[in-house]
Amino acid sequence: MIVYRLTRVFAQTKMISRNKVASLIPRRNATTTPTGAILPEPEKQPFGLLSVICAVVPGLLIGAAISKNIANFLEENELFVPSDDDDDDD
Repeated sequence: MIVYRLTRVFAQTKMISRNKVASLIPRRNATTTPTGAILPEPEKQPFGLLSVICAVVPGLLIGAAISKNIANFLEENELFVPSDDDDDDD
């Protein structure tokens, strides 16, 4: 009897959590209204290219600075030192 009740409670909580997650995700499933009219065009973000540049450039600069610092740390502690033999391409 207890096992039956626990399985029912577990199944109900699983269904509730699925419904909550599904309601939190905004979705636009339809492109037309129920009467058949086409829905209006979605709003466009102003400064689209500018916002992309403002997000990408600092990320690249921060990543380059971090990798430079890590490379200097590895070379100072002699954990990774490039050998001079690799330059012999002749």
